Amino acid sequence: MRPSAILEILKQVQSGALSPEQAEQKLKISPYEDLGFAKVDHHRGLRQGAPEVIYGAGKTPEQIVAIAQSILRNGDTNVLITRVSPEAAEKITELPGLRYDPVSRIAVAGAQPVLKPVGRVLVACAGTSDLPVAEEAAQTAEALGSRVERLCDVGVAGLHRLLDHVEDIAAARVVIAVAGMEGALASVIGGLASCPVIAVPTSVGYGASLGGLSALLSMLNSCASGVSVVNIDNGFGAGFLADRINRMEGPDT
Repeated sequence: MRPSAILEILKQVQSGALSPEQAEQKLKISPYEDLGFAKVDHHRGLRQGAPEVIYGAGKTPEQIVAIAQSILRNGDTNVLITRVSPEAAEKITELPGLRYDPVSRIAVAGAQPVLKPVGRVLVACAGTSDLPVAEEAAQTAEALGSRVERLCDVGVAGLHRLLDHVEDIAAARVVIAVAGMEGALASVIGGLASCPVIAVPTSVGYGASLGGLSALLSMLNSCASGVSVVNIDNGFGAGFLADRINRMEGPDT
């Protein structure tokens, strides 16, 4: 339940459209609903400003649908579902307003966002092979209400491709740098940006990349200040954190 939903209930009590007992009943639904296989946290939006996000991997389509319906039923206008396989996406079409992106494997159910996107999150992707993780980050931030811009295929093997976008980096409130292999992109961007940089190592690379471990260690050892690191392939975590940082400065001026 979002803070706006709580406020609406209180306004209805104030106007007399809702009795205190009816309001109590609505609020009793929170803080969670026990579905047996999942306990859906309906106070997540009140605490964090965004409703619970469903991690789709490992869940059956039926479980995804039940959790999403619970979230929508209890006052949230949309729900974000990550790591949804194309096969599962075909089986959850009963969710209202479902939008699915096969690259990021992100699905969003519920009403289309009506608020104007705020701020500026820049997602820089080292190579085309890193796009699934980069898009997971970008679409997560977009679903939460951030304005997102993308730089694709700007890895350090062709540094001029990145340097052509120095002004874009300077204008961002937060940059997400997504890279596999040796993960050098985050350090380079960290040396150019005055805003926070969130580094996302990916599992892209040959044998000694060790499934993203080499990129992770490189990013953790970055000599550039202001670089933080999330887990391997964790585009969602980067997008969520970027949205929070983006909103700290308030709306655009």
